[in-house]
Amino acid sequence: MEPCSCDTFVALPPATVGPRIIFGKNSDRPSDEVQEIVYFPGQSYGPGEKLECTYTEIDQVEKTHAVVLSRPSWLWGAEMGANEFGVCIGNEAVWGKEEIDDKEALLGMDLVRLGLERADSAEGALDVIIGLLEKYGQGGNCMESQMSFTYHNSFLIADRKEAWILETAGCYWAAERLDDCIKNISNNLSITTKIDREHPGMREYARTKGWWDGKKEFNFAAVYSYFNPSRSSSSGDRFCEGYKLLRKHKAMPFIFAPHIEQFVATASPVLGSDDPVKLKPRFQTRPDRRHELYKKHESTLRSMETSQVKELLNKIKNLEKQKLEEIELMLQNGTNDTSALAPLFSKCVEEEMKIYE
Repeated sequence: MEPCSCDTFVALPPATVGPRIIFGKNSDRPSDEVQEIVYFPGQSYGPGEKLECTYTEIDQVEKTHAVVLSRPSWLWGAEMGANEFGVCIGNEAVWGKEEIDDKEALLGMDLVRLGLERADSAEGALDVIIGLLEKYGQGGNCMESQMSFTYHNSFLIADRKEAWILETAGCYWAAERLDDCIKNISNNLSITTKIDREHPGMREYARTKGWWDGKKEFNFAAVYSYFNPSRSSSSGDRFCEGYKLLRKHKAMPFIFAPHIEQFVATASPVLGSDDPVKLKPRFQTRPDRRHELYKKHESTLRSMETSQVKELLNKIKNLEKQKLEEIELMLQNGTNDTSALAPLFSKCVEEEMKIYE
């Protein structure tokens, strides 16, 4: 099945059971692109150190936070992730009237990781992304391919207390603090007239381009989008359907603990300076980035008979249910034994891989 939807969701109390925030994202990256789940511990750095992101080098900060990331394996950043302070971020591709610059800068996915590594709150991550966007800009090929695919970005950012949407058009941006208890974003601008923070030149730029007359109430999505954003909640639209799905489905929590092990089975090979993404011209070859879980999925799919599909899916669903119940019990009762939490994800992956044997 070809991917056809990319959406990010958040649910805030009182829509959730207990004082919890639920965050989730799906992806419509190319079906043959390897996605990995990786863990990076927090680190300290010396003055003047630099950080090499996917395409560009930026100033490193004194200290970074521990993060879990879900990402296309060829790039430095991530499509989604969480950090040790409970901050979660997901990004979406968006297009609008503002032209997209092919110049290599920070990818939206780089900004996701940077926000997580450098902030201990949702609004703090918002500040990080805004600052980096203004200093370094956004741009560059978002596919592991010689064919260019570029876009601007929107972000859904949440912590244990609140959530924000940040939407961009080149260097211009608008941000909305969420009052609704549930919210989703897809591949369109969604901030309208409730703008809690904004680029200081955003309105004047729109006026000089003839997109806004300076008199009507300023509607970010209407001004910067190609289309009428009022249609985005129409029946059958992904945005609307995502909102409905958000009311029905559960999500798995992120848990950080000391001494977390590296996620070996879901991490792709590290190619270093020989990686085709680092060499110029870029993407002249495409290396094997498959990790162990990906290989298991691939081989199982090739060898499985149609009659076995239902049985396999039931086993996976049962494993998922079992692990959710275990985590729920830990959350309800609490635990002082952090050694049981550290290998939690790796053990889940091991048990899933056994299903495919």
